[in-house]
Amino acid sequence: MEKYITDECTGLKYELVGDYYLIAGDDEPEERPIGIWGQRHLRYLKKHRRTVCAELVTNGKLNEYLVELNKQAEDMFSRLVKELAEKEGVSERLKATDQMDWVRRMNAVRETATEIVNNDLIYV
Repeated sequence: MEKYITDECTGLKYELVGDYYLIAGDDEPEERPIGIWGQRHLRYLKKHRRTVCAELVTNGKLNEYLVELNKQAEDMFSRLVKELAEKEGVSERLKATDQMDWVRRMNAVRETATEIVNNDLIYV
């Protein structure tokens, strides 16, 4: 038996697995991970915006929506951390001279950036 066959009517490619032909993995939609920001937003939708969540589920767009929101949130977070660190004077020179102060200030910058992302993207 052949390892791969293609159905001329549907154009689908099948792979021999054991004694059965199954649709080859190339034709299946790609599942991308939601990420931490997407998971936070999903919890918010389930608790506070049930109709929006139900609409996204019925349209089959929930995962795609959460993946895109996660990407936006990660980009925004990275940009904010960089901008806030520069504004607060947190630099590599400070890291080399006073590591504990650098850690304290970077934690404050990351916390501020997290709050901004949460308020602007996640919990709206």
